[in-house]
Amino acid sequence: MTNEKYYDIVVIGAGAIGTSVAYHLAKEGYKTALLERGDIASGSSSHCDAVAVICDKLPGLDTKMGQASIDYFGKLAKEFDYDFEYTPKGCLYVCETEPEFTAASKYCEAQQKDGYKMRMIDSRELSEMEPHISKDLYGALYTPPESSVAVNPYRLCFAFTYEAEKFGLEKYTYCKITKINLNDKTNAVESLETNYGTIHTKRIVNCAGAWAPFVGKLTGLSIPIEPRKGTNLVSEQTPRLCNNKIMEYGYMMSKFDSINFKRKVSKLVEDQNIAFNLEYTNSNNLLVGGNRLFRGYDIRTEIETVKAICERAMRFFPELANIKCIRTYSGVRPFVKDHLPIVSDVDSIPGYYIAAGHEGDGICLSPITGKFMAEIVAGRPTDFDISKLDFKRFA
Repeated sequence: MTNEKYYDIVVIGAGAIGTSVAYHLAKEGYKTALLERGDIASGSSSHCDAVAVICDKLPGLDTKMGQASIDYFGKLAKEFDYDFEYTPKGCLYVCETEPEFTAASKYCEAQQKDGYKMRMIDSRELSEMEPHISKDLYGALYTPPESSVAVNPYRLCFAFTYEAEKFGLEKYTYCKITKINLNDKTNAVESLETNYGTIHTKRIVNCAGAWAPFVGKLTGLSIPIEPRKGTNLVSEQTPRLCNNKIMEYGYMMSKFDSINFKRKVSKLVEDQNIAFNLEYTNSNNLLVGGNRLFRGYDIRTEIETVKAICERAMRFFPELANIKCIRTYSGVRPFVKDHLPIVSDVDSIPGYYIAAGHEGDGICLSPITGKFMAEIVAGRPTDFDISKLDFKRFA
């Protein structure tokens, strides 16, 4: 009896990105293994929100990938036997002031020129669409359901895994990788040493998200991804307070540091980098967020963050003051400085691929990332040019 195993390809990381990559590779016909240090969806994909939208993305490739992935979600929802609670819903990017509205209008115009269906609405229409929202807001950017959908992140990861197992995927949870062996002459991938024994493969895909740099170090590879913390609050079950996904324009500012805009908020809100967002789950709990902070890998919820989220949330929906918060949770997003993920092979290590660094877009971009990676591994061109996602941009 041997403890050695053989696969065409090994995927490391079983969050939304890793499970999608594993599904697409298994469907492609590769004998695929999925390795996860915890359980399925035990990392960032279980510490996030649930919506895939295009209105939080920069014009160009970022939005193009987002829309392609959202379209793909609809296709997968019909094909999969495993329900991941796919729900099209609109999104409102709320503007407090005229300067915010002007900035959002310019963004909307750029996206409309690229063919995306979004539009600006004034305060009157905003109040009609969301009767419980504060009445002194200037307006909002509205994105219709065809470009804004909700999914259950847990169920999404399990859905990809369940469907992949139909194509022969084998998964190894609570798997510790101690070494990745490379060929002495070619530097190509040869095998992995794990607590399950030696796993032989000529290809690996690093889908470890915020932990991708640790996997990279096993081969001496420096992957420029940092953990960026975010926090959400969960309410008691409650009657409908909002009809759409709600975000504030300040969210754009907190996500993309390059945007030159400052809000008039308290020092607490500013220090905690709060950008309000609100959505319902299918069980009628509200998810209330959120923020982006660099705190290393510490995912303990901070009381000052909770206070700041509550302060900002009640600014937009005063009735939240009467709704109980039943729990909070925090997680880390895989942050890349240019705000684009890494989806490519690695020239210096034949057989080594990376699909990581999606920051807060991991859920949204998971379907299209899996498809892209299967095409890259197979040597086929991707649906559109993603050369900007190549790891070599950091060389």
